[in-house]
Amino acid sequence: MTDEDQAGIAEDATQGEKQVQMRIEKVYLKDASFESPKSPEVFTRQWQPNLSVDINTRATPLPDDRHEVVLTITVRANVEEDFLGFLVEVQQAGLFSIQNADGSQVSQIIGIACPTTLFPYAREALDNLVVKGGFPAINLAQVNFEALYTQALQDRQQQPQPSTTH
Repeated sequence: MTDEDQAGIAEDATQGEKQVQMRIEKVYLKDASFESPKSPEVFTRQWQPNLSVDINTRATPLPDDRHEVVLTITVRANVEEDFLGFLVEVQQAGLFSIQNADGSQVSQIIGIACPTTLFPYAREALDNLVVKGGFPAINLAQVNFEALYTQALQDRQQQPQPSTTH
């Protein structure tokens, strides 16, 4: 065996051993909004709201194996069926570097690890807005993004595939 062959084998082995790496480059608040359209009347009513929470993620690939991931949490508090107490939305974002990962690994990292990292920041920003709006603090329970990701994959697989006819 020549030295070149041995160097090539060593290089292949080194590349095969490279581990997937995720690095958080930046966490930032991308957008936030708070509305309490029925103020001050809402403060004169019994406060037993019906909360609805909507959580979404989206990712944008960037150059150099980087991705912007945005976790959006929207909370709507209705005091009565058609009487809105408040509406708050937070878009917590992060810039993540993901290296040595194939497409399915990148998808998992973006769908699980990134939103799990962003969630505490979003929860804090959301709670601060609600309290500054004059309402009692809301403390959202931790979200299992792995279960949500797995469920979304299963839902996609169960959808009928469009048939192609030639």
